[in-house]
Amino acid sequence: MPHRRTGRWAIALLALAFAVPSGLAQKKKNDQGQDPSDKVRNIKPELKKAYKDWLDKDVAYLITDEERKAFKKLETDDERERFIEDFWRRRDPDPDTEENEFREEYYERIAYANEHYASGIPGWKTDRGRIYITWGKPDEIETHPSGGNYNRESYEGGGSTSTYPFERWFYRYLPGVGSGIEIEFVDPTGSGEYRIARNPDEKDALLNVPGAGLTLAEEMGLSDKGQRVANVGGIGNPNYEREQDSPFNRLEILADLSRPPQIKFNELASAVNTPVIEDNPLAFDLRVDFFRQSDERVITAFTIQTDNQNLVFQDSGGLQTAQLNIFGKITHVSGRRAGIFEDPVITRATPQELTEAKERKSAYQKAVALAPGHYRVDVIVRDVTSGATGVRHLGFEVPKYDPAKLSTSTLILAVKLEGLGDQPAVGMFTIGSVKVIPNVSGSYHRGAPIGVYMQIYNAGVDQTTLRPSVDVEYALLKDGKEIGKQLEDWRGNSDSGQRLTIARLLDSRSLAPGDYALEVRVKDRVSGQALVQSAKFTVTP
Repeated sequence: MPHRRTGRWAIALLALAFAVPSGLAQKKKNDQGQDPSDKVRNIKPELKKAYKDWLDKDVAYLITDEERKAFKKLETDDERERFIEDFWRRRDPDPDTEENEFREEYYERIAYANEHYASGIPGWKTDRGRIYITWGKPDEIETHPSGGNYNRESYEGGGSTSTYPFERWFYRYLPGVGSGIEIEFVDPTGSGEYRIARNPDEKDALLNVPGAGLTLAEEMGLSDKGQRVANVGGIGNPNYEREQDSPFNRLEILADLSRPPQIKFNELASAVNTPVIEDNPLAFDLRVDFFRQSDERVITAFTIQTDNQNLVFQDSGGLQTAQLNIFGKITHVSGRRAGIFEDPVITRATPQELTEAKERKSAYQKAVALAPGHYRVDVIVRDVTSGATGVRHLGFEVPKYDPAKLSTSTLILAVKLEGLGDQPAVGMFTIGSVKVIPNVSGSYHRGAPIGVYMQIYNAGVDQTTLRPSVDVEYALLKDGKEIGKQLEDWRGNSDSGQRLTIARLLDSRSLAPGDYALEVRVKDRVSGQALVQSAKFTVTP
C-alpha cells in the first residue's frame, strides 16, 4: 500500500509538471501573435516538368547564369513563356522572319548528338554531344575509331606509340574562344564514351608501359618519360611547341568551351523597339549622311556620338576604360530589313588624362550601301558598366542622284578633317582620301577649327584648263544675315572628272559665341545649274 500511494503521488507530480494554466497558454499565444502552426506557409511551387526540362536539358549548355537566375525568379507560367520566347529571339540571326533559324538548328544538333554520341548515357550528356550542341559541327574531324599504331605529330614530341580510340575536332573560329581551336576526345575504356582530353598524352595507351611508346627526345635520352607520366593529369604538354598546347592556354580554352556561347549584342536587338528602355537613359546624337557610289547605290553613313562625361570609366589594366555597345537596324519602308550593325566602342585614358578625356566625345560610324528610297533606322546604345541605355528611331530618304544634274553629298561640319596621305583609304570615318569625323552635336569651342566636307557630282570641267568650271562660295550667316563669305580655290584639288571634293578648315577664333549657319553655294558655269547646301552650328566660349 505505501508503494501504491507513492506511485499515485508521482503521477500527480508529473501531471502538475506538464500542466500549463490556460491563462498562461493564452498569454503566450497573445505575446507571440498567431500560433506558428496556424500560419499559411509561403512555399514557392515547384517548376512544372516541361519548364524544368527546358532549363536543365534543352538549353543547359546555352543559357547564361544571369538568364538562369532570372528564369528561376519567375512566378507564373505566362512569365516563363514570355521569357522563353525572348530567350530565342535574342539569338535569332534574322528577327524579321517568322522562322528562328538558330533555334531550329540548335534542336537539330541535340537530335544529332543523341543519335551519334550515345554510349550508355544520352548523347547530349556526353562531352562530344556538349561541344557539338554548343558550338555546332566542326570544320574538320580526324577520327581514329580503333586506336592502334600512331605516329605522333612533331608538336607532340614525335615517335610512335599505340593509342586508345580518339577523335580530333578542329574549328576555324569560335566566338569568345578564339581561332584555330583543336579539341581531342579519347575513349580509354572502349565503351564508346569519348571524353574531352586535357592533355595530348591521354590518348597514349603505352604511357604507363616502361620503355614503350617513347617520344623522339625520350629515345635519345634528352627527356624522361616519367615527366610525361607525372603530368598526365595536368593541363598541356610540358614540352609543348605550339602556343595552344601551353598549360595556361589549354586551360583557358577548356574553360571558354564550357561557357555558353556569346550572344554578342542581340539583347540590344530585342530591345531596340522598346519605347522606354530603362530608368537610366543614355543621351547620344545620331546623324545620317549620303555619298554617291553609283547610279543605283548610295553610301549611307550613320554617325553616333556621345559625351564622355555621360560614360562610366573603370580601371582595366591600369587604364581607365569605358565601353559602349551599339546596335542598329535599317528597315526599308516596305518592312524589309536592309541591314544591321553591331559593334563595341571603347574609350581609354590614363588616370592623368581622365579629366581631359571626359571633356571629349566618343564617336562611331557605320557606312552601308543602300538603294534610293525611304528607310528607317533604329539605334540602341548601352554603357556596359552602368547599364545606361538610349534609343533613337529616325526616318530618312536615300536620294537618287540623276547623272545629268548637278548634285552634292551631304554637307558635313566636322570635328576632325585630315588627308590620309599614303595611308590606305580604309577604316571608320574614311571618305575617299580624307578622314572626316562629323560633329554630330554641331557645337564648337571658340578657336577650334570647323571642318567642312562635301562632294560635288556631275560638275562641269573647263576643257582648256582641265580645271573645274564650278564656282563655290562659303557664306557665314548669323541671325539670318550674311556676315562673311569666301571663294573656293580649286588649285591642288586631286579630284577630276564628274566628282569634286571640298575639304577645308574654317577659323572660328573671330566668331563670338552664338548660333551660326554655313551656306555652300555651288554654280556650274558650263551647265548654268546652281544649288545651295547649308548646315547649322554653335560656337561656345
